[in-house]
Amino acid sequence: MQLLALALYHRDGRTTPRILQFRPGALNILTGESETGKSEVLDIVDYCLGRSTPNLPDEPIDQTVGWYALLVQFRDGRMVLARPRPAGASTTQAMIRTGDDTLDLPSAGELAPNSNAAALRAQLSARLGIEDFRFQPPTGAARPAFDVSIGQAALLCFQNQNEIADKKSLFHRQSEDGISQALKDTLPYFLGAAGPEQALRRYQLNEAQRAQRAAKRKLDDAERDRAAVDANGLALLRLAISEGLLAQVPTAPDPQQIHSLLEQALTVPVSAAGPADLPDQRQELADERRDLRGQLQQLDESLALVDRWKQQGQAFTGELHLQLGRLKSLRLLGPEQDHDTAVCPLCAQRLAEPDASSADIATLTEQLSEELSQAQGLQPIREEHRQALQNQRDTLVERLRLNGAQMRELAASDERMRDLQEQHVRVARIQGRIDQLLTTGTGSATGNLSQLRTALTLAQESVAALQAQIDEDDVPAETERCLTDIAFNMTTWAKRLNLGQAAAADEVTISLSQLNVVVRRPQGRLPLNRIGSAKNHIGYHLVAHLALHTYLRTHNRPVPSFLMLDQPTQAFFPEKVKDATTVQDADWATVTAYFELLKDVADLNEGALQIIVSDHANLTEHPWFQEAIVENWRPVDGRRRALIPMGWLE
Repeated sequence: MQLLALALYHRDGRTTPRILQFRPGALNILTGESETGKSEVLDIVDYCLGRSTPNLPDEPIDQTVGWYALLVQFRDGRMVLARPRPAGASTTQAMIRTGDDTLDLPSAGELAPNSNAAALRAQLSARLGIEDFRFQPPTGAARPAFDVSIGQAALLCFQNQNEIADKKSLFHRQSEDGISQALKDTLPYFLGAAGPEQALRRYQLNEAQRAQRAAKRKLDDAERDRAAVDANGLALLRLAISEGLLAQVPTAPDPQQIHSLLEQALTVPVSAAGPADLPDQRQELADERRDLRGQLQQLDESLALVDRWKQQGQAFTGELHLQLGRLKSLRLLGPEQDHDTAVCPLCAQRLAEPDASSADIATLTEQLSEELSQAQGLQPIREEHRQALQNQRDTLVERLRLNGAQMRELAASDERMRDLQEQHVRVARIQGRIDQLLTTGTGSATGNLSQLRTALTLAQESVAALQAQIDEDDVPAETERCLTDIAFNMTTWAKRLNLGQAAAADEVTISLSQLNVVVRRPQGRLPLNRIGSAKNHIGYHLVAHLALHTYLRTHNRPVPSFLMLDQPTQAFFPEKVKDATTVQDADWATVTAYFELLKDVADLNEGALQIIVSDHANLTEHPWFQEAIVENWRPVDGRRRALIPMGWLE
């Protein structure tokens, strides 16, 4: 793939687009003053190849351009790759056209998104011949797998003005996150040292290693489960012994004995909870006790009443005895008995109320004697009644005592029943745990261990076989062989440019591990960051990329057939030069040597390699240089020329 033209379309859509034409298979030079847009050409091409952000300055390009379009040439046709200016920081929109050798850039009115950046890169990758495969990082790598595409191939085709003079990095965007590792991962493929078959085997190895780790985890888990089952089984065995489910147990049983003893403990029946009529007995005793207490209370009240009667009778009869004793003394009277009771015996005066006569007193005494006899006759009957009540009370007290004893016995029986029930619950729980262990633990763990060991062995054998195939591929050794082929031209051209340390070098090569140039000398390897001067840094970048692309074209590798270089002679001019042609004391011989090497390498590849250079230099005395110029952005008739036409800015 080579570039035919680059077009910039104004935002208004009516102005004629700004078109840069390129010559395929040759050296193309964009020369001119500073700040004319030379460096932005590289970024625009990179953006048209699928980057999400154009990374262009705000003015004047981003303020005037609405679309960018790139016309590219393949062996079998052309493609138009157009990208709109992003409305925000980035965009994935794209427009793609394919056709034969007559396909040209679209007009402004034809520009409209019909695809996206991912599809654009996929089509470019397919047209380039990049095989459809996914790179699999080595086992244990933290980075994810990715699809190999033009996204990685394009990194080999650009060198902006900061990168070409960088002594620490060799490739485009190498200092960005993830790019360095992507280059290390894909460069062997683009060199031809590895292919999809190696990636497939790497993928299969990763999957096999994942399966091996999974089988190992399963086996480890099963062995831990088996150990846990054995420990749980032994603990349950001890519980079964403590609850009387087992009697004769070995001191140190093996797993098989534990399993057998647990099965034996599981067959021991659990007895019933106890009599079902205990609540009825408890209720009957409670009802009887309540009745007995009621009867006892009634008897106590009757006895109290009898006692009160007895006390009252004793008081009554005592009073009768006293009064009767007094009345009986009247029997001792003689003739005084006939005394007039209406006259006082002392003063012989008449009484207002006459005294009782002795006859009346005698009659009263007889009555009292009769009543006392009757009262004394009731006393035995009362005593007999009281004794009967007391006997009844004693009987009730005895019955209450027996009732209490029965209730205490029943309470003790309840306690025993509760203990028995708790034991039955413990036994049932233990048997449940034993059943669960025997059902889900011991059997499955024992049965699976042999299968899991077999699965792990098979997984290990698969990993070993795939690893042996990958070792036979020996991608690192094949990559080094490719880099050695590239190193031949690098060494020759470094000596041709008289770069530092090149004269005494045995070999100038690219280090895949460092992604930089390394000079091999008799006294040891010397990386580029230890070689001084920007001239050498740029020179080694030139020879490295020219040799790399020459190798890629010779071996027909799926990398775009162009190399874009920005400011390769910047080291020979002041930092802020307006126009290099005005600098008289520059090392023009070396500048000329650099451009001559670029021309010679383009000619060496016989049209297979396109080199596009943006630079301040303009070697007016060399016709071949003037023939290579495609754009010269220096004022003509006082009118400034640049990437953005003056009319767009006005």
